[in-house]
Amino acid sequence: MPRTPVPFDPEIEPALAKILQPEAPPFTPETIPTMRAAMAAMFPPAAEVVGDAPVDVVERTFPGPAGELEVTILSPRGLDSPVPGLYNIHGGGMMIGHRNMDTGRLLALVLELGVVAVNVEYRLAPEHPHPAPVEDCYAGLVWMAANAAELGVDPERIVVMGGSAGGGLSAGVALMARDRGGPKLAGQLLLCPMIDDTNTTVSSHQYLDTGTWTRETNLAGWRSLLGDAAGGPDVSPYAAPARATDLSGLPPAFIEVGSAEPFRDEDTDYALRIWATGGQAELHVWSGAFHGFDMYVPEWHISQAALATRNSWLRRVLGLG
Repeated sequence: MPRTPVPFDPEIEPALAKILQPEAPPFTPETIPTMRAAMAAMFPPAAEVVGDAPVDVVERTFPGPAGELEVTILSPRGLDSPVPGLYNIHGGGMMIGHRNMDTGRLLALVLELGVVAVNVEYRLAPEHPHPAPVEDCYAGLVWMAANAAELGVDPERIVVMGGSAGGGLSAGVALMARDRGGPKLAGQLLLCPMIDDTNTTVSSHQYLDTGTWTRETNLAGWRSLLGDAAGGPDVSPYAAPARATDLSGLPPAFIEVGSAEPFRDEDTDYALRIWATGGQAELHVWSGAFHGFDMYVPEWHISQAALATRNSWLRRVLGLG
């Protein structure tokens, strides 16, 4: 049954019209390589984005579950004592994306908060289905914690973070760290996270073919990651954290989502279920916002409010005052 969508804020509808490309091809195994290349071309290397800002950029590799993995490290210049660390996982629906797309977001946080950011690259579906992406991301967190002294990071103050698929992978990594007795996280910053492969919520039906992330595209992402298992009974919570039956014992969560996007209801429910265990979660549903609003329309007053709110939470969980 068709569902009436929550309207986009009229202030950002003109921007949305420019962002959307009516002739864009659908996500399929045949089109994904071209889309990846196009996206990669949109985002320059981290060193170019940082420019002459007082931030050091280091590209590193480390052993992953199936070969070398890459990370970009952004550090405040002149560190003389350990500082909190942000471990970032990029988005892209599990199918596309590159860590360079998040450099601007991380640079702003490094400059404002004085933290070290580690930005990981992971294998993408459908060539590398679950558990490859989340295992890569977990391996990166373990590497960061093990090398905290060299990186100038306080291992007791690490937050895992990401947007969209990166938010879902961040939630999966937090579950893994809890279940495997891995690095103790200070928090999980989940920005419009992609966490529910069942696509059964009201909001998942409200944006069939409109907005920056649609039901059709979301279904393609989950099929890429899980194949025929998507939506079925045997999906791991590390792939789709909404499947977790126990959300107790997790690090404090910050969950942000727009009211006008497919992930609104699954993300809201995730916060409710964390609270039900006595856990800590801070939930923000931004009125009239579409998926990824803070990156697409950063000057919008709600984007500015969201960024300030996010930074306030980071200061609190990281003890930055």
